[in-house]
Amino acid sequence: MLEIFLFIFFAVIAVASAVIMITRANPVISAIFLIINFFALAGLYLILNAQFIAVLQILVYAGAIMVLFVFVIMLLNLGDEEALTDKFNLKRITAISVGGVIFLQLAYIILVKGNSVINIPQSNNSVEAGKVESIGMKLFTTYLIPFEITSMLLIAAIIGAVVLAKRNFE
Repeated sequence: MLEIFLFIFFAVIAVASAVIMITRANPVISAIFLIINFFALAGLYLILNAQFIAVLQILVYAGAIMVLFVFVIMLLNLGDEEALTDKFNLKRITAISVGGVIFLQLAYIILVKGNSVINIPQSNNSVEAGKVESIGMKLFTTYLIPFEITSMLLIAAIIGAVVLAKRNFE
């Protein structure tokens, strides 16, 4: 019963923050609601016993990516927000109608079709798949070489960014 309550709680927060995020003209407010959405998704991952994915969701998306978004928003110096809200054009009408059609399709699938459409058998080891131990074992045994190649690429990208940034300041 608690899992159902938590699922509904996090799902409502995720949907509400997503709707608020895409309807705000101020990009900083949209970024704040995107962070709230990321935390709600992390809560949903915790309900699914995927602790590692939930922690990565918070660290990578709510932490690093959102800092990058906020820096880009601040560097762009978006001061002309009135121009974004005054226009009522064909693009807005098309976007609202496509969103409405998708919402009606999802409502039909969930309410009318019910469980007959969503009948996915649960795997025996689905609870173990999202835990840190199983991900670590796969990462350092089966996927060791791609993991090391990725780390080398990231170090090369960091060194390249430092060299380019240093060249621009001189």
